[in-house]
Amino acid sequence: MFHTQNRTNHLYGILFVLGLAATAIGMKQAHADTGIHVVMNQATVLKLARPADTVVVGDPEIADAVVKDARTVVLTGKGFGMTNIVIMDADGSAIVDDQVLVSRSVANTVRVYRRAMVQTLSCSPFCEISQKTDAEKKSDTQIGGN
Repeated sequence: MFHTQNRTNHLYGILFVLGLAATAIGMKQAHADTGIHVVMNQATVLKLARPADTVVVGDPEIADAVVKDARTVVLTGKGFGMTNIVIMDADGSAIVDDQVLVSRSVANTVRVYRRAMVQTLSCSPFCEISQKTDAEKKSDTQIGGN
């Protein structure tokens, strides 16, 4: 009986360790799938491993890419949503092929909801009505904002 109980505990221990490993792998894959995150109206610099020849953004209303030099691309968030970016070298091989997520900045902002109306305030340090881009106006209109 004691011998059987010992094997059962050993088996549960192995299953526990395998479960932890599977969870860690799943978390790593989930993190890897997040792509490139860009905040609306802000830019991020992509440094490339080798010189780029072609840069393609799936939806230019969501993000824009500007080539600074052969190894530097500046990616700017223009609208909300998800698109992709493909950067290829002279041989047509992909240097970057990734998803781009553009979201609203939440730093130092407050959103006030009054029934179907939404108002975004920029609070740095005093709260004032923030300037809205066309993409923000369109988004607010779609969700019933002003």
